[in-house]
Amino acid sequence: MYLTWRSLFRTLALTLGATALASSLAGCGYNEFQQKDEAVKAGWSEVLNQYQRRADLVPNLVATVKGEANFEQETLTKVVEARSKATSIQATPELINNPEAFQKFQAAQGELTSALSRLMVVSERYPDLKANQGFQDLRVQLEGTENRITVARNRYIQTVQGYNVLARSFPTNLTAKMFGYDVKPVFTVENEKAISAPPAVSFDKPASK
Repeated sequence: MYLTWRSLFRTLALTLGATALASSLAGCGYNEFQQKDEAVKAGWSEVLNQYQRRADLVPNLVATVKGEANFEQETLTKVVEARSKATSIQATPELINNPEAFQKFQAAQGELTSALSRLMVVSERYPDLKANQGFQDLRVQLEGTENRITVARNRYIQTVQGYNVLARSFPTNLTAKMFGYDVKPVFTVENEKAISAPPAVSFDKPASK
């Protein structure tokens, strides 16, 4: 009987200790860190999905443009090179915890955005290309993808901001230090308005000289 009561007491003590520990972890933001960290990962996955969708469009777009006689080769070369650079970076989940790698990834994607925008500008100078239904379909797909990228980036930015506020605020910053929840890098732009609008990839007016 003594051993039975002793075992029961020990079990009760362990249970109460575990409950107290769980309560303590919840109170210091540990559970919230778990939720926000998973949300950041999910948001990042969506950003990558949309960037990959754009990268997949580029080969067909380039092939279609190549069919236009005398099209500017330099513009096509820059698109191909920019895509190659952007896709060469291994966008692993760990990348969002590495500010330097994240910056390189962002710069590479920015170069591809610029190259594609330039391609659309130059295409306005070629009536036959503008009349090409295949090219028009690809341009519409590209516009839609750029919109999706913007939406995904915005959501990711908001998610990371929520996570970073938790990581920097007291007393949850103590939990962050204890469990290694470092502040995460986020997309940056020189002009804040660029966040709310996708890169220009469609033009109704002729390109200015």
